[in-house]
Amino acid sequence: MTLTQLEIFVAVAERRGFTLAAAQLKISQSAVSHAIRALEQELGVELLLRHQGQIELTDIGARILLRVQPMLGLADAIRQDASDARSMKLGTLRIGSFGPTSSQLLLPRILTDYRRLYPNIEVHVSEGPDRQVMEWLLDREVDVGFVTLPEAQFDTWPLLEDQMVAVLPIAHPLASNERVTLGDLCSDPFVLTEAGSSELVSQLFAAVKLKPRIRYKTSQLMSTLAAVARGDGVTIVAESSLPDDSEELYVVRALDPAVRRQVGIAVLDCSETTAAAQAFIELAEKIYRSRKSDLKGNGL
Repeated sequence: MTLTQLEIFVAVAERRGFTLAAAQLKISQSAVSHAIRALEQELGVELLLRHQGQIELTDIGARILLRVQPMLGLADAIRQDASDARSMKLGTLRIGSFGPTSSQLLLPRILTDYRRLYPNIEVHVSEGPDRQVMEWLLDREVDVGFVTLPEAQFDTWPLLEDQMVAVLPIAHPLASNERVTLGDLCSDPFVLTEAGSSELVSQLFAAVKLKPRIRYKTSQLMSTLAAVARGDGVTIVAESSLPDDSEELYVVRALDPAVRRQVGIAVLDCSETTAAAQAFIELAEKIYRSRKSDLKGNGL
């Protein structure tokens, strides 16, 4: 089998058709059909079911697809390495980002300098919950991703540390307290945001054998904060994810005991990192190392 045959197989499987796959790959439909037929003959199994113009994967075809996709990810890394050898005049950087902390706070600052330094590198950003970003890294669908640390299964670089805070309606009885406990937050309806640190929040309660009364699960932080502002519940979020102009909408209180959170960037294996991704990591470290130094110099 050849890499081209495998790429054609994946295209047909994902697009569910020979015509669409041919258009995507910019080759003839007959070339697609020939490649699939040759691959099936070599493997001795039927990969696709064809009936009435529809394409479906056989059971073995679906299993092979799962094995082929990571292989193509490695092939892309090899191509990227070849491109990197041409002084990064061509290439692609795929970034996985979660929640406001990375998507709105960390990433824009890095990308501003990255695009200036490497204008010919095409940057693709995929956004999803933190668990989704880790899945993208494991499946090699992104080259580098923002994650909550520690995360032992990846090679990681810390960038930012903040704390988890409780967010309460302005008229809430606990609003006058300087700090609140996890137990305090179990009496009210709870709004769980899946935009960033939902797993961390769930782990906090589980660690002390408490269970919040989850009323809402939201995919966007702004939806979570809007629900709290309406008085529909309370929540816990990362302090760095909160908008700057929100003091009149809800009350933010530190947790007791305090819960620190660290956010960094990760790759699946630093030995396989492309030059485009390595340049992004080095730039991110430089930017946020200098920012930490500035904060310490100002006594913050």
